[in-house]
Amino acid sequence: MQSFRTEIENPVVEQDILDLEKKIRQFREGKADEEKFRSLRLARGVYGQRQSGVQMVRIKLPFGKVTSEQLHRIADVSDEYSTGRLHITTRQDIQIHFVSLDRTPELWAQLEKDDVTLREACGNTVRNITASPDAGIDPKEPFDVSPYAEATFKFFLRNPICQEMGRKFKIAFSSSDDDTALSYIHDLGFIPKIQDGKRGFKVMLGGGLGSQPRHADVLSDFIPTEEIIPLTEGVLRVFDRYGERAKRLKARMKFLIKDIGREAFLELVEEQKTSLSGKQPEFEIEKFEAAPPLQNVEAPSVNIEDQKAFETWKNTNVAPQKQEGLFSIGIRVPLGDFYTGGARKLADLIKKYAGNELRLTLRQDILIRHVREEFLPFFYSELKELGYAEAGYNKTVDITACPGTDTCNLGIASSTGIADVLEDVLKEEFPNFVNGRDITIKISGCMNACGQHNMAEIGFQGMSIKSGKAVAPALQVLLGGGVLGNGEGRFADKVVKVPSKRGPEALRILLKDFEANAENDEKYVNYYDRQGKTYFYDLLKDLADTSNLTENDFIDWGHEKPYIKAVGVGECAGVVIDLVATLLFESEEKIDNAKSALERGAYSDSIYHAYSSIVNSAKALLTAEDIKTNTHAGIISQFDESYVETGKIELSTSFKDFVYQMKENEPTKAFAEKYIEDASLFLKRADAYRTREVQNV
Repeated sequence: MQSFRTEIENPVVEQDILDLEKKIRQFREGKADEEKFRSLRLARGVYGQRQSGVQMVRIKLPFGKVTSEQLHRIADVSDEYSTGRLHITTRQDIQIHFVSLDRTPELWAQLEKDDVTLREACGNTVRNITASPDAGIDPKEPFDVSPYAEATFKFFLRNPICQEMGRKFKIAFSSSDDDTALSYIHDLGFIPKIQDGKRGFKVMLGGGLGSQPRHADVLSDFIPTEEIIPLTEGVLRVFDRYGERAKRLKARMKFLIKDIGREAFLELVEEQKTSLSGKQPEFEIEKFEAAPPLQNVEAPSVNIEDQKAFETWKNTNVAPQKQEGLFSIGIRVPLGDFYTGGARKLADLIKKYAGNELRLTLRQDILIRHVREEFLPFFYSELKELGYAEAGYNKTVDITACPGTDTCNLGIASSTGIADVLEDVLKEEFPNFVNGRDITIKISGCMNACGQHNMAEIGFQGMSIKSGKAVAPALQVLLGGGVLGNGEGRFADKVVKVPSKRGPEALRILLKDFEANAENDEKYVNYYDRQGKTYFYDLLKDLADTSNLTENDFIDWGHEKPYIKAVGVGECAGVVIDLVATLLFESEEKIDNAKSALERGAYSDSIYHAYSSIVNSAKALLTAEDIKTNTHAGIISQFDESYVETGKIELSTSFKDFVYQMKENEPTKAFAEKYIEDASLFLKRADAYRTREVQNV
């Protein structure tokens, strides 16, 4: 690899990109530990693919907001470094695939020219902050949550408290009580409220999907807007310190809350108040409050040949905004995949004839905003030419699916293949569901629920199923999930597992049964409750019979060869290196980060970098003794027991009291300077101890 010039004006961003390039070179040369390199790479949006030797790059787009200029930039990067395909995720990101690892720093540098980042799009960080795509235009909203989502994103980007947590952390802002950002499945979810004329939020805590979904608790029915960032900071500090780190499947915040209880968790959050940064959030409300200025242009007149199709499109894809005379247009993007040619034309369209902004949605679609009513025929004509005018935005036919075995290492069965087929079934056999609102269909390729299958009215999870000694691709059918509103929701029941090739028939049976037996205006979740799980099992159980599988049943959707259950090819490995030395070296880097933050006047950040260095140094010595630790709190306790109480390392106090100075002191310059000095001296002591031990071996 050769060094390159980033041409980035922001020195912090530039250094971040140069650090990634440096770490890639060290990894290639066998000088960087594979696990640590993976952690750094993921925190910069670079994710290993199922296919060997290439990466998926996740582009982080806070609350899905994209301008024309940014979309052009993303399209250019995709053409230059990838395949020209853009994939929208259920977290309002864009992913591009088949990227060379060595080219990721220059790819990132190109994106940053239009203020687009990869930072913390993956890894054990605060992931992309999502929000209702119609935030700011929703007639039902108490106020626009966009400025609060943006401020939260900015505050925690590169924030030291959330760079190396035990697992990822997800935050969402819904625009109204409809809860279209799904607050109840997030680590922190915010629903806007107005109380006594003051803006604030209902806060949901500790939700999640995966193999063990958990409904979030109500943390507070109302907190003022200015308290959301301090609250989030306190929650993150507790999660970072007490969250599981060794057992990955138990490392999400929902398990921490389950283990210690909601009240104990909140007590720990309360203890953090003294040490919080004290920074006042900047909510740029005026920036979002009104519709952006629209260009004084006239759209070309068009002749709509199929008036019926146009009216159907308006009924399913167009909605009035709270701004009088303006409308939003939903673009249904099957499987979330669109391409750079169409993306550029769409970017030009919104720049000239709309508000120069679109939002990516949680159902992998696109929402154009701020369109004049008289422009709707023109937009329909232009979008139709691009293939972007399919009816059914946000309706039953709008199926959500993760990439599955196409590119994901964890995929067990093809989710995109079955999604394509199910969409065809809906369009050809159940046209009345094109405009259906009460049934969502979601598909995941494995139990991790990236396709959110276990919160849908009808969900499918990729699995495998045995027939004698052979293995066939299968789908777990889940029923009865859904969003109830105002932070309430329900998870679907696992009903039956069927071979994948019988998935379309399962959907036919379910929809025909609903059509035949549902009462007038009965929602699917209510119908499911009325009939009960056993009723639906009996309805589908014949499809679960594996004694009569045909040769075709052993070939997954979208494939031609027989199915083989396998996780994807692992990522390239580095040579074995001294992990303890690597940890101590990282402690030194964290102290450098602390000094840099001190110079910027970011005292809270500086203190947290120093704290991370101290804990990391202790972890290094514990690792040398093969002592396993699951949490930061565990490291601190074990170090006292193994090193301080035994006299191996001399301190004037317990290690616990030494570390937790940062919890007892306000984040002042004086304390930051003292704590950095303490961290430096502790690192020297730990390094000296390690050197003596190695020399005595």
